[in-house]
Amino acid sequence: MSLSRRSVLKAGIIAGGGLSLGWQFAGARASVPGAFSAFVIIDADGTIRITAHNPEVGQGVKTSFPMMIAEELDVDWNQVTVVQATGNRAVYGMQIAGGSMATPTQFDRMRRLGAGARAMLVNAAAKAWKVPAAEITTGSAMLHHKASGRSARYADMAEAAAWLPAPDPKTLTLKTPDQFRILGRRVPGVDNQKLVTGQPLFGIDARPPGMAYAAFAKSPVFGGKLKSANKAAALAVPGVKAVIDVAERRDLKAEIDVPLPGIEVLPQGIAVIATSSWAAMRGRDALAAVWEGGDAAFQSTAAWDAAAAKALKDGPQKPGFINHGDAPGRLASAAKRIRADYSYPFIAHAALEPMNATAHVANGKCELWLSTQTPEDARRMVAAALAIKPEDVTLNLMRSGGGFGRRLMNDVAVEAAVIAKAAGVPVKLTWDRAQDFAHDWLRPGGWHRMEAGLDAKGDIIAWHDHFISFGRNGVLDPPASIDQSLFPAGVIKDYRADVTVLPLASTLGWLRAPINNAFAFVTQGLIDECAHAAGRDGLDYRRTLLGTGRAIPMAAEGGAEGAENTGTPYHTGRMRGVLDKAAAMAGWGRKLPPRTGMGIAFHFSHLGYFANVVEASVAGDGSVKVHKIWVAADVGKHIINLSGAENQVQGSVIDALGAALGQRITFEDGAVAQRNFGDYSLARMEMAPAVEVAFLSTDFPTTGLGEPAYPSLAPALAGAIFQATGKRLRALPLDTSLLTA
Repeated sequence: MSLSRRSVLKAGIIAGGGLSLGWQFAGARASVPGAFSAFVIIDADGTIRITAHNPEVGQGVKTSFPMMIAEELDVDWNQVTVVQATGNRAVYGMQIAGGSMATPTQFDRMRRLGAGARAMLVNAAAKAWKVPAAEITTGSAMLHHKASGRSARYADMAEAAAWLPAPDPKTLTLKTPDQFRILGRRVPGVDNQKLVTGQPLFGIDARPPGMAYAAFAKSPVFGGKLKSANKAAALAVPGVKAVIDVAERRDLKAEIDVPLPGIEVLPQGIAVIATSSWAAMRGRDALAAVWEGGDAAFQSTAAWDAAAAKALKDGPQKPGFINHGDAPGRLASAAKRIRADYSYPFIAHAALEPMNATAHVANGKCELWLSTQTPEDARRMVAAALAIKPEDVTLNLMRSGGGFGRRLMNDVAVEAAVIAKAAGVPVKLTWDRAQDFAHDWLRPGGWHRMEAGLDAKGDIIAWHDHFISFGRNGVLDPPASIDQSLFPAGVIKDYRADVTVLPLASTLGWLRAPINNAFAFVTQGLIDECAHAAGRDGLDYRRTLLGTGRAIPMAAEGGAEGAENTGTPYHTGRMRGVLDKAAAMAGWGRKLPPRTGMGIAFHFSHLGYFANVVEASVAGDGSVKVHKIWVAADVGKHIINLSGAENQVQGSVIDALGAALGQRITFEDGAVAQRNFGDYSLARMEMAPAVEVAFLSTDFPTTGLGEPAYPSLAPALAGAIFQATGKRLRALPLDTSLLTA
């Protein structure tokens, strides 16, 4: 969205006198004083309220966005009260948590909003004091005119400022980094105290008056139909008040004019209404529902493994899916060829807050209390399911106890709304962990047969990948794609990728650093194997591979063969910068104890350049202990909140560590086999090593942090294990039983 074309400042008087300031978007409704686009509200009593409009899923935007506004407004952070916005695009514009795009899309916008409010206050004071605006200075929510000795609080000028014309955002002068007093500092999260004292912030905490609790029985196999259920047994469970049939499967995709990610089919099932979530779930289990059939009944991990092995033997379905230069020819003439098979499984998002939604449907309107990464999509999906207008859906945007891409999809909101309409009272629907796994939008698994050609010096001159993953009708599902935005496209000139598509009926989705989180393990693993075959150090080998610092044109993400290079250029100099920094932090090359190794890896994703170094040891029984991880990052010029930035990187790395050492979703008889954390391991506290983080400030636009630290952890860990044991692990999760002495 272009601010210069589509956004203007809008001010209005609020009750009691004051200033309400925000961005009015094209097509927005008329201003409601004190509420419409109210990003900045200065009350007559001096209270400064700044609205955080994006979903907060743990990435820190509820703190960082108001920091950006407060910096340019020129107030002290302790003078600010942060208010969570409702989900309403007509008021706040784009509201989304995904793709690590919050900072890239909002950094300039939020700062100009704060600068615009300050400019209006300065102009109000200049008019009142009859002095030039250029002579007025600000600080700590105060206006000063040094020559006349006059000062005033922002609150004293707020009402007068609200009547003034808003400045053109393009004319505003923003602070330079040396003038920052808030940005770049360590600022605690605005919800920290409430989080550690158990205050109700999350979707699962919603308690509207008269609320009942619901559990929803549905087939664990996608598309399965109900054969039988014991409703009498469910009704006999203490606390159960009703059971509600949810009609035959309903296709929602056809009812929405613009395709949306998320639920496309409302499944058939039985809702159990009760006085508590526990009673509702016990009642659901008492149904002893039996299901039959389903579109996904063919799904089996063993069958897919066999199909992938056959494809590797027989050859790809789509040869030359990506084809740059002449990789086969260069491989044929290479001094040495390195070949290896890599694989990785489906994994689940496994957010600690289970999927839940609270809905109240009455008089043709719906109110939602929801943890979501895409509030506008939720409103539209629920409206379609209820056959009402999106503007008749009110969405209370709740904090999310983890998202990682799962809450981009709003299936639980649709189910809750449909059940609430039938129940006639507000209803909170909560999934248990087995449903969370069974109906997740999984990170897809994949197989790669990799081959690299080396010249006489051991440098890579050709790269060939037979990639096997999942899709429908012979087309890779978007989360299972391979495209020309992914390394080594553009860096290695003679590069070819062939493709085979395996059939799938279950849903795939975007999981933290989608696609990249698996591809980095594969590509960096092969680079390590090439370095070893050439007898060269892994760090120096990577520096040579990247070459001199330059920007390489790349295709946009999702770009097919022949697509124009319209994506963000890949800057090899920036990547070499983080490689060198991470290596220096870790003391790369120092002598290590027996069965201890260091691994290094890099990856570019979500506009961020990251390099990880892992130090790990392997005991005689094969158990792996990670001692420390060093991460160097280049996400541009500015770090908004240093504490929040470090938190995001450390969280990504530990998340990736848990996935690398123990996470795998498998299918049996069409359904997910895993049911709880006993058979799907998250990272435990005793696994978490120290994670040291450094940020390089470079003269590039500021980008996001929630995802790009994740991909290079697994290959760096695998490299450390190889250095410690001489054994190469090429499949995720890493099978440590192969590492016994």
